[in-house]
Amino acid sequence: MSFVEVPGAKVPIRLWTDPATVEDVAMRQLQNVATLPWIKGLAVMPDVHYGKGATVGSVIAMHGAVCPAAVGVDIGCGMSAVKTSLTANDLPGDLSRLRSRIEQAIPVGRGMHDEMVDPARVFGFPAGGWDSFWDRFDGVADAVKFRRERATKQMGTLGSGNHFCEVCIDDQGSVWLMLHSGSRNIGKELADHHIGEAQKLPHNQGLVDRDLAVFVSDTPEMHAYRNDLFWAQEYAKYNRAIMMGLLQEVVRREFRKAKVSFDPVISCHHNYVAEERYDGMDLLVTRKGAIRAGAGDYGIIPGSMGTGSYIVKGLGNEASFNSASHGAGRKMSRNAAKRRFSTRDLEEQTRGVECRKDSGVVDEIPGAYKPIEKVIDQQRDLVEVVAKLKQVVCVKG
Repeated sequence: MSFVEVPGAKVPIRLWTDPATVEDVAMRQLQNVATLPWIKGLAVMPDVHYGKGATVGSVIAMHGAVCPAAVGVDIGCGMSAVKTSLTANDLPGDLSRLRSRIEQAIPVGRGMHDEMVDPARVFGFPAGGWDSFWDRFDGVADAVKFRRERATKQMGTLGSGNHFCEVCIDDQGSVWLMLHSGSRNIGKELADHHIGEAQKLPHNQGLVDRDLAVFVSDTPEMHAYRNDLFWAQEYAKYNRAIMMGLLQEVVRREFRKAKVSFDPVISCHHNYVAEERYDGMDLLVTRKGAIRAGAGDYGIIPGSMGTGSYIVKGLGNEASFNSASHGAGRKMSRNAAKRRFSTRDLEEQTRGVECRKDSGVVDEIPGAYKPIEKVIDQQRDLVEVVAKLKQVVCVKG
């Protein structure tokens, strides 16, 4: 489908979904965002749902301003995926050992490594920039400086919630590795700090929602936030790169005889800010639960832990600010999912997937998410499908 336009106070709201299907609280958030004095455009992806301050699945283009709560507390959260030389026939019937090996190599939940992972030993880790990245930690907000050791040990860890590591098979029988994570605790603490700072500023006192507090250009507060934001986005990129390297190591060891090789890794943020130019204007584009889908850009749009995912290529649709959805999107809250579903439902809906099936992940049950196939179909003018993947192993925190 192409977008449907709904009137907004300062800009129209472009939705790549039926407006009638957007929950009232989410539509109210979109209308609130459209009142911001600095806004130049608002695009809404088909996975849209209620979030803190701004809806998940929204692309907010502003001139001279950025809203830290719209970026979210998991700065730089995103996806990485890589195609391997393995095929479905190479996989054993019982995948529990493979899942166990992944869980041993990559800490999940609040876990961390005993020592910082040396990137030199991580297969496929991108060369350059590591030392200068950590040198720049000295320049982030004083409020989080005491977290340095924790930040180093959490580099290369998964986290919890909707984060995951997966082994998948595409329609051609090729095996893929995929993971989803962000900037861990250090990103959250930086976000919380700056959201608090923004809410104190005089120009934000009259906003319809205090969670929409912004920083404006050419101020010390904006300079500080941009510095920490871009550092956290880089942390998230390195976090995924190290995890993907550790995941590849596990697969190489487990399938030693196959001499596994890997294609180039595809990686994309879906909670972040980018400086982009549209209609002759330099804008700060916040993608909260959305990926960049410029012409030829590869992206990853996951479903839930039992329904599969898509590798896509962007079509460069400027009406969406070159964006696409970041996943299927929730159709019910975590608490609602826990009330609605049981572990027996989880077992049924994840049949054939080697994964946790206990009460701790019931809120991640496929039934709590929108149908990924419909979400993909609603954005055919934003992306083209390159590959459809179905997971056979899913590790969650």
